[in-house]
Amino acid sequence: MIVLRSKGEIEAMRRAGDLVARTLGMLQPHVRPGARLGELDRLVEKFIVSEGAATVYKGYRPSPSVPPFPATICTAVNEEVVHGIPGRRRLREGDVVGIDIGAVLDGWVGDTCYTFSVGKVSPEAEKLLEVSRDCLEAALAEVRPGNRFGDVGAAIQELAEGHGYGIVRELGGHGVGRNLHEEPHINHFGQRGHGMRLREGMTFTIEPMINAGTPGIRMMKDGWTIVTEDGKLSAQYEHTVAVTAGGCEILTPWQRYVSEEAAESA
Repeated sequence: MIVLRSKGEIEAMRRAGDLVARTLGMLQPHVRPGARLGELDRLVEKFIVSEGAATVYKGYRPSPSVPPFPATICTAVNEEVVHGIPGRRRLREGDVVGIDIGAVLDGWVGDTCYTFSVGKVSPEAEKLLEVSRDCLEAALAEVRPGNRFGDVGAAIQELAEGHGYGIVRELGGHGVGRNLHEEPHINHFGQRGHGMRLREGMTFTIEPMINAGTPGIRMMKDGWTIVTEDGKLSAQYEHTVAVTAGGCEILTPWQRYVSEEAAESA
């Protein structure tokens, strides 16, 4: 069942979304060569708790067959697509790392992701990150009452595939509110004019996973980390959004807190 949120509920989600966006801004100076992923995880947990919120991902278990996720953030370095477990690995000059952050504040979930450059990265990596951000922006431009989810997916697909990139199809965006994963599922590919119509009050994530090579992915032995099948780079940017009468409201405004220039030279 898809729940349409009231203005008051969206205001509460706005506060949760702003918290995770600010968390990315807090973390950015620490995403640098030599940084240990486990230390980034500890910084995020400390910050979220200090803001009166709780972590979402730690202990999360989508089904009994999956082990509980053991960390506060999901990390994705280079060929990792999503759901990497932070540990003792250190970042190196030229890496790209996606950091996915979730928190629950006053009973409402904020969920967002940003892919950082670590020091100076290759021109190929720079282009992938730029196109991946553009894919998210193109999708956001399609979010308004009366449009369809196929319009959102098609905007991503047209741009990504136009650059020769692959779009991960097995994973997608999702409704979000009181729970991390709610209805509906949102594909990051599609056909314009098809799919469910968007309605005022819907709240969901858009989080395209763009691969530098083929769309194929595979699961690692830890049961969580997903990597590109061909070993090429992947990038992801995510916003939680609300459908409003005027169009789209971004509830996780990391643009206010993360500097693109700083992210590329951190």
